[in-house]
Amino acid sequence: MVKIPSPRRLFRSRSRSTSASSSTSGGADICAMVAEHEKIEWEVRPGGMLVQKRRSPEEDAAAVEYILVRVSTGRQWHDVSIDATATFGDLKVMLSLATGLWPREQRLLYRGKERDDCEHLHMVGVQDKDKVLLLEDPAVKERKLRSTTLAQLMGVPCHSFIQV
Repeated sequence: MVKIPSPRRLFRSRSRSTSASSSTSGGADICAMVAEHEKIEWEVRPGGMLVQKRRSPEEDAAAVEYILVRVSTGRQWHDVSIDATATFGDLKVMLSLATGLWPREQRLLYRGKERDDCEHLHMVGVQDKDKVLLLEDPAVKERKLRSTTLAQLMGVPCHSFIQV
């Protein structure tokens, strides 16, 4: 069984439709205010569709936002300027130049959690002048310690028996 709507809903009076159009123009004013605030450029396509204006690759490269991330290694601070949409892996590569640690030897903590290399800075919430903690991987640190102690215990690997 199909329910038929009342005829009052199907045929509205002209006075209601004009008031509805005025309320939609008020909505357009709100959209214009938001667009002005966000500085979004709009264009009308030939079919009459209103869309966000396309940018050329040169404009996109110029519009890249860089943030300053303060990285603490415990006893040192490093200020790194990086793209806001970069990953933590990209940040590790930049830090490897400053600290001398390979990216696989680094652990980055942000807001108390270790972050993966594939996580994006802007998705996690890293903003300008935020602090990130850099720790050396404990397994790598232990391996280095073992290799140095073994080298000290072994001393010189062979002694010469014949003296000239």
